[in-house]
Amino acid sequence: MQSLRTIEDWPVPNAAAAVVRGSDGALLGAHGPQDHLFPLASVTKLLTAYAVLIAVEEGVFELDDPAGPDGSTVRHLLAHTSGLAFDEHRVMAAPGNRRLYSNAGFDVLAATLEHASGIPFAQYAAEAVFQPLGMHATLINTAHRAPAGAGGLSTAADLARFAAELQSPKLLDPATLHAATREVAFPGTNGVLPGFGHRRPNDWGLGFEIRDHKAPHWTGTANSPATFGHFGQSGTFLWVDPAADLACLALTDRDFGPWAAEVWPRLSDAVLAEI
Repeated sequence: MQSLRTIEDWPVPNAAAAVVRGSDGALLGAHGPQDHLFPLASVTKLLTAYAVLIAVEEGVFELDDPAGPDGSTVRHLLAHTSGLAFDEHRVMAAPGNRRLYSNAGFDVLAATLEHASGIPFAQYAAEAVFQPLGMHATLINTAHRAPAGAGGLSTAADLARFAAELQSPKLLDPATLHAATREVAFPGTNGVLPGFGHRRPNDWGLGFEIRDHKAPHWTGTANSPATFGHFGQSGTFLWVDPAADLACLALTDRDFGPWAAEVWPRLSDAVLAEI
């Protein structure tokens, strides 16, 4: 795909991108070093959320089981409505009242899964998600903040496999994935979209940001409101647009900043236009 060649002009040391069709999981295009290992930052939250959803289906726990602060549940943690602060285990609001994007919440989420299953979180994620999908280079280190983002490492080739799973799930019941990615959790909740400011509302599913009508946004202006995914502070993103039957991902090794807010939407629009 010619649109993917634009990553050659990005102000980053290394970049890789790929586009995956939803209907059959076909890799429509790839550019850059597909097997280069990149830090995912918060794109790791998609992998963590997927492992949690599999655990729910396996009966390890339920979405409405208590987890985190008083009154919070697994569902609240996935949807960033537990009330926990951004990067510390401090309660800032009552559960369900505000969309407080929280790395700490995902730390608690992983610890909850680990306690309920009796399996270290990194091992559970590898056995439940990475190995079945053939994501052999992907890992979540057991370091502090790992489930929230600091410990996630992957390649464009591996994330393309995950992007195919997000469009035609083999590991989850399609109804579970639909609820996590297409239905807003705690509708009408306001909050900050990191890097882009306050949004009213700040729609989110269960671990997946839902684009809705947010603007400006890290996806393209041509992306449908149903687009879901995540971006990472390490200069990474993955989105799925059900209306376009398409997923797009890009990995870099330069921290998110104004450069990304400029070139990411441009790439997304070019990909959608080319398809």
